[in-house]
Amino acid sequence: MAGEFDDIRTRLEGIAEELADLAMVRLRESIDAGGHELPVDEKRLTRARRAVEKAVNLLAEPDDLDRVP
Repeated sequence: MAGEFDDIRTRLEGIAEELADLAMVRLRESIDAGGHELPVDEKRLTRARRAVEKAVNLLAEPDDLDRVP
């Protein structure tokens, strides 16, 4: 069935963007506080974002694989 996962993929893409935004907030907060190391939360958020992006790619239709980065 073509496109049966489109809605889920779209929601996952939104979640990946939210995770990326939150990771950036953590980095900014760390820099503003004078931190010299990456915050632990940022690392976890980045790993979660990558996992969600992997799920997006797994749900891609075979024809969509040419468009997925």
